Amino acid sequence: MKVGIIGSGMVGATSAYAIMLRKAASEIVLIDSNEKRAQAEAADIIHAAPFTQATVVYAGNYSDLKGAKIVVIAAGAHQSPGETRLMLMEKNASILNDIISKVAEVAPNAIFLIATNPVDIITYISISIAKNYGIPATRIIGSGTTLDTARFRSLLGSHIGVDPQNVHAYVIGEHGDSEVLTWSNIDIGGVPLEDLIEYRKIAFSEKIKEEIDKGVRNAAYKIIEGKGSTYYGIGGAIAKLVDVINRDNRSVLTISTYEEDVEGIKNVALSLPHLIGGEGDLGVLPIRLNMKEKLLLKKSAEVIRSKIDEYEVK
Repeated sequence: MKVGIIGSGMVGATSAYAIMLRKAASEIVLIDSNEKRAQAEAADIIHAAPFTQATVVYAGNYSDLKGAKIVVIAAGAHQSPGETRLMLMEKNASILNDIISKVAEVAPNAIFLIATNPVDIITYISISIAKNYGIPATRIIGSGTTLDTARFRSLLGSHIGVDPQNVHAYVIGEHGDSEVLTWSNIDIGGVPLEDLIEYRKIAFSEKIKEEIDKGVRNAAYKIIEGKGSTYYGIGGAIAKLVDVINRDNRSVLTISTYEEDVEGIKNVALSLPHLIGGEGDLGVLPIRLNMKEKLLLKKSAEVIRSKIDEYEVK
């Protein structure tokens, strides 16, 4: 179970560490344009192996990806002063083309996990590029709102006093400000949220819902304000995806991938609940939404489509 990680910054390195802790792979290859950084991160991570699981972790190059089932893309350009968003997207498109073309040569059947932000746009661009190398969209998976969903479940579980793993709630749409928390279809271990609240006499109100919504929606901003960037949460999300794919667990996760039509908006990449297994994306699952949530999802799709239009009509 070999996994390659392109980009050895905080997200890439933390993902590698989380994958090792989860025992989700037996071999991890770190690749970075800064070879010393990749070597240093690999050395630091492998020193923790005696305390966790026998995992081979090393810095390498693209030829070392031969036989890799999964390649995580955590690389991308940062916006420079005076650089427009369009210029940044074009720069990232060039980086992605270089990465995907090189991986396709040595690991043509690899599944790509996209962790680079803005993840929905980067996923859409990656899918467009991958077509040129015969790679189907089902093998291009963006981390999407996997982390946002985890934040939602964590905050809601904390309030009602239930292990978040027993909280079934989703965040869909954009991984960003327009994301949609789907309150209408939450269940706790199979019990509708409303029934649990009533049965256990749990205080719950619109104000509490708003606080949880803000906590999910603003989580990244608060973390970035405090320490500059986020990486533990997304590292855990990537490790979960790697584990699910390598073990063919067939889990339901809110990943970002190509959708032909979302509430009337055509050709976007955004997050919905998908079945994930050993072959990658096994398809979207139906989710019941109320009218308000459908309208919010449409607005979220419109936000993403406008950014895609900005890139495509250049």
